[in-house]
Amino acid sequence: MRRALGLDGPVAYTFLARFVGIVGSTGTVLLIVRFLSPLEQGYYYTLLSLVSLQMVFELGFSFVIQQLAAHECIHLELSPDGGVRGDLVAHARLASALQLSLRWYTVAAAAMALILAPLGFVFFAHHAIGQTRVAWQGPWLAAALASAGGLWCTPFYSFIEGCGEVRAVAAMRLRQAGVAAAFAWAAMMLHHGLYAPALVIVGQVGTGLFFLGSHRRLLSGLLRYRANEAAIHWNREVWPFQWRIAVSWMCSYFTIQIFIPILFAMRGPVDAGKMGMSLSITGYMTSLVLPWISTKATPFGRMIAQRQFHELDRLFRRSLSQALGIFAIIALTVDAGAVLLTVVAPRLAVRMVSPQLLAVLLLAAGANCIVQSLGTLLRAFKREPFLMQSLAVSSVSLLMAMLSARRWGNTGVTLSYLGAMAGIALPSALTIYLRARRSYLTKGPLVMTGREA
Repeated sequence: MRRALGLDGPVAYTFLARFVGIVGSTGTVLLIVRFLSPLEQGYYYTLLSLVSLQMVFELGFSFVIQQLAAHECIHLELSPDGGVRGDLVAHARLASALQLSLRWYTVAAAAMALILAPLGFVFFAHHAIGQTRVAWQGPWLAAALASAGGLWCTPFYSFIEGCGEVRAVAAMRLRQAGVAAAFAWAAMMLHHGLYAPALVIVGQVGTGLFFLGSHRRLLSGLLRYRANEAAIHWNREVWPFQWRIAVSWMCSYFTIQIFIPILFAMRGPVDAGKMGMSLSITGYMTSLVLPWISTKATPFGRMIAQRQFHELDRLFRRSLSQALGIFAIIALTVDAGAVLLTVVAPRLAVRMVSPQLLAVLLLAAGANCIVQSLGTLLRAFKREPFLMQSLAVSSVSLLMAMLSARRWGNTGVTLSYLGAMAGIALPSALTIYLRARRSYLTKGPLVMTGREA
């Protein structure tokens, strides 16, 4: 059964981490209903949505780091004591990738703290007229600063994962999920619920730093290593890939997360809170099944570097079918549960969109799951084929949401999301994938950058 479901070590740990996150989120939802008013719920999810702007500052570099490390580590042997043996050029390039990512994320984290915090104050202050009884200032500042700290830790996780420690990183994320849930629940029960997002990130950062401490010899050794002329050339090898994936990364925010601030501004905190809670449910569902693909990003990169394209194709297709089967089962269960809530827990049900709209969100989330899976595979070639597709999808989604939110509220935004994902994103992504698959199976690899070129 485990083989049929594709539950290897990394998938199992990542699945458990997401499952613990769902349990934690479910508990948080119940505590939100108990301790926060509908107005405060709107602030809570809008705050979370604005903190998600972290992906704009990250610019997709974490995936780039993971693939850089994966492609170089096939020439190296990493020992438990932190030693690196093997090809000297690959060693230098691996060290250069870590050094480059540390510089990038230090600047990105500082920029995020200096830019995002004031932006949040302006947004909430402008749309909080007449609703000043909600004390949002402290929670927002704490969340923005904590998120900047979380961003700074990101490259180390991706780098270690790219070095082949996929299972170790997945186990760490399981611990993070447990700590995050405990911190969120504590904030709610202490009547400081709006501080929960900040405390969740603080818990994740603390757990992550403890994990990085166990890899300090490897990381410190590579940070001190002199790459010299073998160093990765950012302008030639990284930037052509990164700027494309960065645009796609930012577009993903404007495809989904932007809905909540739009509703907050045009319809008020109550509607924004309903959409926020519903999107959090569908988002956790997507995150629960994506490990079947995301944990394969490093193996994908290694297979590509070794030109094992038919093995790559078989692994991807099997993993995707397993992920979609699990998603279908969970989606049916969740929507049936939403219908049941209207009878057994109406106080909770009214804090979400209707079961009919939730079903539409689930369909859109399923399409999004397929698109993200295809993107993970094709980006393992160290290229970004979804640039124009992402721009088109996010533009249409944003425009339709802005035009429909004021008049039709959550219904208009939900249908906008489905139209963008099922009408544009999924068909175009499948077309790009089938063309690329035909190319690498019959003509060899796609054009790559770096030493594989």
